[in-house]
Amino acid sequence: MKKLFGAVCALAITAGAPAFAAEKINIGAPSWTGAQAIAHLVQEIVVSRIGGEATLVPGNNAAIFAAMDAGKGDIDIHPDVWLPNQKSFTDKYVDGTGNVALSSNVYEGKQSFCVSKEFSEKAGVTSIFDLARPEIAAQMDSDGNGKGEIWIGAPGWASANVNQVKVRDYGLMPFMEPVRADQSVMTATVGDSIRKGIGYAFYCYSPHAIWFQHDIVRLEEPPFDPAMYKALQPSDDPDWFENSKVMTEDALKQVQIAYSKSLETRSPAIADLVKNIALTGEDVSNFAFEIEGGKDAADVAKDWVAANADRVDGWLGLGGGGGMSNAAILDELNALEMRLDKLKSMVK
Repeated sequence: MKKLFGAVCALAITAGAPAFAAEKINIGAPSWTGAQAIAHLVQEIVVSRIGGEATLVPGNNAAIFAAMDAGKGDIDIHPDVWLPNQKSFTDKYVDGTGNVALSSNVYEGKQSFCVSKEFSEKAGVTSIFDLARPEIAAQMDSDGNGKGEIWIGAPGWASANVNQVKVRDYGLMPFMEPVRADQSVMTATVGDSIRKGIGYAFYCYSPHAIWFQHDIVRLEEPPFDPAMYKALQPSDDPDWFENSKVMTEDALKQVQIAYSKSLETRSPAIADLVKNIALTGEDVSNFAFEIEGGKDAADVAKDWVAANADRVDGWLGLGGGGGMSNAAILDELNALEMRLDKLKSMVK
């Protein structure tokens, strides 16, 4: 065993990286800030701690899940799967084809509609149904078309589809126009509306940087009732909008990483990392706040990994085994010895 440990250490020192440096991953990178943050975090750990290769691949939920299902390595993970929002995809690829898996570690997410605290107090807006008051809608009409605007999410978001149904079923359509636009548009508009002292309603969720950036409040909705929550997606039903019915707030979400099962054979060390990553809502909120504040996502990830070495070691199974069984450690060492022998044969 001492000989094996010595060989492994010698290889790591010679190569300047762990023995599994050849492993690689393509990371799906959806547009929202939390997903971007986690994608960069995985990239940083793979490159700086595993010594592998990691590339971020922009894409929406449908494209990322389809690529993971194909198992060819075009996209290997989705860093921020919100359930049940994306249940249509997990039903198809996790429970259906079985080619995609979910990590067991989750953090909680909460979805609502919000307005600024100042507008809420000034106009007496505390409930989603207050947006159906004509005098309130008029204060949110920025383009003069006779309706207020409510941001429901970005194009391609499953949550935006749910929110569009909510706007209809809450009786807001005669008064409010649902708007889909990039998240950055929403963030900028919230700040602009606060500076101008005007109303603006928008889909909000936590964890998210906006809770650090602006003083906002959630609008009350009817308590979650599964009997009143039928949210279909286009992948479920081409008539998803007509056949959906949502008249209740969302249940708390479970957010986790999804990965292609083919990663387990192509890059087993990275697959183990993905399975072990455990973040909190506070972690993700802090990431998002720094990124929204102008810091590069790659720098946020690099600084966090440096400051949280013990947590990262645990995810990698380091530090006296880091929770790995003796059998798992021996398997990893045997695999490393085989790779060392292969490298030696290449330099003879």
